[in-house]
Amino acid sequence: MGLGEVYAGWGQVVTIAIMAIALGMDAFSLGVGIGMKGIRLLHILQLSLLIAFFHVLMPLLGLVTGSYVGHLLGQVTTYVAGGLLLLLGGHMIFNSFHSGDNSPRVWDHRTFWGMLLISLSVSVDSFSVGVSLGMFVDSILLTILAFGVCGGLMSITGLLLGRHVSRGLGAYGEAIGGAILLGFGLLFIF
Repeated sequence: MGLGEVYAGWGQVVTIAIMAIALGMDAFSLGVGIGMKGIRLLHILQLSLLIAFFHVLMPLLGLVTGSYVGHLLGQVTTYVAGGLLLLLGGHMIFNSFHSGDNSPRVWDHRTFWGMLLISLSVSVDSFSVGVSLGMFVDSILLTILAFGVCGGLMSITGLLLGRHVSRGLGAYGEAIGGAILLGFGLLFIF
């Protein structure tokens, strides 16, 4: 193995690490927003594992699907993720001001469907990234595991940070968390 091959190998590892961190930032920011709403430790673990799973599944699906479909759907996945974050953030803000018993909790992060929707919303952009990775990555297993570990760890960190901050903010924590999600949803779309 020559020196050029060693540099190429390390270049791939660094590229994968940077991409995993960039994709994990969505999970971190969403975690801060949801953590500010208030979340139990069991739900933090469950949601983080689900996010890690989707951060493995979506790039893998992208790799399998191929570049043609990825180019076709690449921008659509970003809009879908942004739209889901906008809906989730808007619902959190609405619930923070209408906390009565008669308001529906459709986007409740404590339910399986709520966790599934949240996890999918932060992982859907990994699909289009997965499509492009097939062109230059040698180790698919290393790549998807790096994405999953990074997404899971960053979501745990964000959820715990948001949970800690929400204790000091009281009733305004959910509204601030919703505003954070709205902001990231808008960033996805625009």
